[in-house]
This record gives sequence, C-alpha cells and structure tokens, in this order.
Amino acid sequence: MSERDSEANRFTARAARYARVGANVGGVAARIAGTRLLGLEGRNLSNAEALAKALGGLKGPIMKVAQLVATIPDVVPPEYAAELQKLQSQAPPMGPAFVKRRMMAELGSQWRARFAEFDLKPAAAASLGQVHRATTHDGVPVACKLQYPDMESAVEADIAQLDILFALHRRMDPVIDTTEIAKEIGARVREELDYIREAKHIALYRAMLAETPDVRVPALEAGLSTRRLLTMHWLEGDRILDHKQDEQEARDRISTAMFRAWWRPFSHHGVIHGDPHLGNYTVFSEDGAPQGINLLDYGCIRIFPPSFVGGVVDLYRGLLENDQARVIHAYETWGFKGLTKDLVDTLNIWARFIYGPLLEDRTRRIAEDVSPAEYGRKQAFQVHQALKKRGPVTVPREFVFMDRAAIGLGGVFLHLDAELNFHRLFEQEIENFSTEHVAAVQAKALDRAGLGPAH
Repeated sequence: MSERDSEANRFTARAARYARVGANVGGVAARIAGTRLLGLEGRNLSNAEALAKALGGLKGPIMKVAQLVATIPDVVPPEYAAELQKLQSQAPPMGPAFVKRRMMAELGSQWRARFAEFDLKPAAAASLGQVHRATTHDGVPVACKLQYPDMESAVEADIAQLDILFALHRRMDPVIDTTEIAKEIGARVREELDYIREAKHIALYRAMLAETPDVRVPALEAGLSTRRLLTMHWLEGDRILDHKQDEQEARDRISTAMFRAWWRPFSHHGVIHGDPHLGNYTVFSEDGAPQGINLLDYGCIRIFPPSFVGGVVDLYRGLLENDQARVIHAYETWGFKGLTKDLVDTLNIWARFIYGPLLEDRTRRIAEDVSPAEYGRKQAFQVHQALKKRGPVTVPREFVFMDRAAIGLGGVFLHLDAELNFHRLFEQEIENFSTEHVAAVQAKALDRAGLGPAH
C-alpha cells in the first residue's frame, strides 16, 4: 500500500479522535456547568481531576495545548493548572515499520542510502514527533526529528477544543479576557508543525548566538530536511537535572548560559525561545566540567516588534528609577487599554515579580522557599484577586509566551539553585539599548534567515 493510501486510510481514525476529544472535554464542561447551575462551585479539585482524566488518554497536540495552558499564569484556575501539569505529552512512539514509511514519504524510496547509519528506535518522543539518531556519510552524528502522521489535522481538531478550556475559565471567573491568548497559542502550535520554518529559526539562532560560546546551536543538514523531517547535528550533553548536585560554581555557569540564551536574542533581536522546557536543553562539558548549554528545539520561537522590546526595557527602567510615567508608557506601548492608577498598580504586582531579581544589584537566588512548580503562582493569584475588583482586562497576545518563558526560565534557576547577580547580567544585555538598533539588526537577521518581519 502506498504512503498516500496509508495516510488516507487514517481519516476515520482522525474523525474518531476529533469526536473523542470533543466528547471528553465537552463532558467535563457540561459537568462544571451543571454544578454551577445548581448553585455549587464549578472551581473545585474534583472537576479539575475530571478534566485531567478526560485528557489523559489523548496523546498528541491536545496534550501540548493543555500543558501550554497550564504553564501560562492565571489562564485557568490554579487547581486546574496543577492537574494539567501532571499530564505527560509524549505520544506512543512509531514502530520501525512505520518509521520506514514516514522516512520514505519525506526522502523517497532510497532514503536509507542517504545515511551511513540510522537507528529505527527513537531516542526521544514528544507530542508532535520523535527523534532518531543517525550518521551521515561524512561521519557526522545527527538527530532526525520526524513528525507523526496527520499532525496538521490533529492540531486543528485539538485547537478547536482550546476554546472550551478557555470558556470554562471565562464562565467561572471572567477577570481576564483570554481571546488573544487563545489566538496566540493556536498560532504558535501551528508554526511548530512547519519544520521548514523551524530550520529558519535554527539559522536565526546560529547567527544571534554566534559570539556566545556558552550556548551551542546545532547545524542543519538542509539536504536531509523537509517540511516534516528536520535533520540537525547531534550535540552531546547531559540533562540539566543531572547537575543539581554539582558545585555552586558549575550550577551558576550553567544558569548564566541559560540567562544569555534567553535574554541575548530578545534584547538584541526581539526574539525569544518560548518553550523553556528542561527537555529542550542539555549541558555540554569540557575537561570534565560543565561549560554551557545546548539549545535543542526551535519550534516555539516568538519574534516581537522592536517596540515591544522597548516596552520591556522602559518598564525595567521605570521600576528601577521609580518613574511612573515611564512605567505607564511601557504598558501603553504593549497595548493595554483603559489604564487607571489602580490597574497600573495591579499590573505592577506581576511586573515587580518578573523584574524583581533584575532590579537588585546583588548576588541572589531567583526566589526563596518556592518550588519550580509553584514559581509565579502566588503573584498570579494576587493579580487575579486585584483584577476581580478592577477588571476585566485583555492581555496582549505577545505576553503569552513572554510570561511563560520567563516563568520557565525561573524554574530552571530554581532547579539549579543558582546564585547570580541578575541585575548585572541584564545590564550587560541592554547596554546602549535602542529600539532603532533592535529594528535594524532584527530586520537584517530575519532577512538572512529567510523569515518575515515580526508579527
């Protein structure tokens, strides 16, 4: 049977999946609506557990979407976020026969001859695809990221259910308008399906971090890559969590590399890595000691207008110098509407949390007595409570992955128990900052990588 027929015959499975996702999520929505109709509280742990159970058997994109929702502060109630974070995103791995068919579909019937070696057993599996180790005829070890079949159909089916998750929150506690957040998540997950775009992201990051030796970006094997197959040079390294017991100096060195890997592309080019999941990084060592990080995945990349980056620096300067006018200007630059003193004070609760470590010129931890899973939850709750009195407020869509990435980055620092002078590290990244400079270097870098302007 041809690959085309094999794919076509999966239509019934896709239709069944769509129905199953809708039924599972919709059933929980009806349950929550029913409890509220009876005057009971829809926000309770049993309903949160029911939603997690409903999603638990659905592998693939819906799991990625659910976990995204869980890691963005205050999009869903905390008890829901806690349950969703427990879910595992990995889909069942493709077997050897299926991998062969998928590789044939991407590289042709002679695909195997294009590699010196190819391991049919996956080295890693995720929600949208799996990674195989291979070796080129030049002896270069590579990682082949192969997308699961029918992912575009599955993503569209699953994103359609995203509105149900957000509707639950709006009905229970409508202090934040999640409309823009839903649009942003949908756009980024769709981008992750396009490996041609991800290849351009790799080229962009290789350029942006070319002079940052403690952050390594893999080279691309363009001739062995397609829209659904991405082949990169394999970067040897250990898991970040394997270094939790290292000496403080080693842990701080890894953490400094993480800081630069995130803030340097943003402050100079207006680009962030929006998925700071521990699995997307490994630690490389030299002479037996960790020296920096390998950045492995480039699917979830967010490119910002230079004005947004200017707002980030304006808010930092405004908080540092207690310049209220500059703080307000930053929020206006980002598109917040109807700014009253009370609303600005509420937004500043979150701003002071995110910027807090950057504002203090001293060596410190990112936070004290907080677990990585709980990082940011207290402040999100405080903002939520304050918005109950002053909201609702529409959060600009750019903040979805900005906040998520900042929280994820903080979680890594907590895992490593890093002690750094975050203020001085940040000041190094924004030295001689200007929006005009960001606009110029961003345009040049995006053009060279074959990417369009910020959106």
